[in-house]
Amino acid sequence: MLVGALLPGTVAACSAGGKDVTATSRQVHLGADSHGVPLLRAEVRDTLPHDPQAFTQGLEFRGGSLYESTGLVGRSSLRAGRPGKPPTVYAELQAPLFGEGITLSGDKLWQLTWRNGTAIERDPTTLAERRRVTYQGEGWGLCHQRFSRRQQLVMSNGTDRLTFRDPNTFKATGSIDVRQDGQPVTGLNELECAPDGFIYSNVYPTDTIVRIDPSTGTVTAHIDATGLLTPSERSGAQALNGIAAEPGTNLFLITGKLWPRMFKVSFVAK
Repeated sequence: MLVGALLPGTVAACSAGGKDVTATSRQVHLGADSHGVPLLRAEVRDTLPHDPQAFTQGLEFRGGSLYESTGLVGRSSLRAGRPGKPPTVYAELQAPLFGEGITLSGDKLWQLTWRNGTAIERDPTTLAERRRVTYQGEGWGLCHQRFSRRQQLVMSNGTDRLTFRDPNTFKATGSIDVRQDGQPVTGLNELECAPDGFIYSNVYPTDTIVRIDPSTGTVTAHIDATGLLTPSERSGAQALNGIAAEPGTNLFLITGKLWPRMFKVSFVAK
């Protein structure tokens, strides 16, 4: 089976009430092609309920708690609790803020905003706001990456570029461009810095997830997550977005904007 993903060219994508994005893209064949990029699929291990009103922008686990950030002006929020259960803590973002990706770094929770140029540092337990810092450009996805002797945040902005940031100050410390066969992979959205050392990214507005080598920016796999929702569920839903590695397992929890369900999946050969 051959599936398309976003690479250079032009396509316009618009989500009602959300992002109006013009992404550079063209269709390419995915799979174990001549350049050896494997095609994986998301194999469902379990399903959990999900708030169908949540315009999901970011997911992240800490222990048994799942943190979720949602978007849209006047409807943005941050919530945390047991996966598939009502949240036990909840915080709203007042207009004009449009919530985006989140990550946890020690005693800090960072939350991005889309076009507001503002990152919010929060208390991970209460979700109370501590401070705001500014950044240039758009904010999409965010994850926390650990190295042997240092740590960094990784941030996406909807292009092919990932920006590295200091987890304490949020200042940019570098960047890397994501490539497949030398070509830019654009539309990088929600990020997960997984325990296996790779960065996983939703590719907006597709049902594709790419696996990225953070040291080179090279795409090492495409993951096909099509067909998770029924046709009736899909009619009221928007793009796949939200990916979190489940601690202590090789499983991931994925969902999307306005999806009624979350899926616990493993990534297996297609």
